[in-house]
Amino acid sequence: MTGGSRRAVRQGDGSLDRRQKEEAVSGLNALFCETTLVVIARPVGLKVAQATELRRRMRDAGARYRVTKNRLTRLALKGTPFEALSGLFVGPTAVACSSDPVAAARVAVEFSEKNRELEIVGGAVGAQVLDAGAVTTLAKLPSLDELRGRLIGLVQAPATRVAGVLQAPAGQVARVLAAFAEKDAA
Repeated sequence: MTGGSRRAVRQGDGSLDRRQKEEAVSGLNALFCETTLVVIARPVGLKVAQATELRRRMRDAGARYRVTKNRLTRLALKGTPFEALSGLFVGPTAVACSSDPVAAARVAVEFSEKNRELEIVGGAVGAQVLDAGAVTTLAKLPSLDELRGRLIGLVQAPATRVAGVLQAPAGQVARVLAAFAEKDAA
């Protein structure tokens, strides 16, 4: 079950066989090792259409969303910076992950505000564990791309102002010289 593209084939009773469980744990572990942010949510009563919409929004933001089996997820967390989140995996849970330290939180919080069926439980940025309130606060921060844009704007603004200031005296000097030239001609 790597990359979320392959579905695990279930046995007749709905459970996964040992190999499938190992693949699921391995895939989740790899996901946790390559991500910066993990948000844990409870999708209680979430309809298929709502879950599909949430996955699409996550994908558009560069994040991933998965409903997980708690026992397998706790095994996958071992050896990752997110190991401290194990206690939050009780009842129906889903994880949202992103490399951007804000993207998954923003999408999850915006979605949960409009769809009460998704409850934010907590999360973590690296080894820093966050409660639901901290995840909501994190979601309101600008993304890395927005911060980069602001930083570039701040760097470019002084250069533009300096060029304008340097051009102004040159224009004034030219006008003064033109006035002297007209005065001498007269």
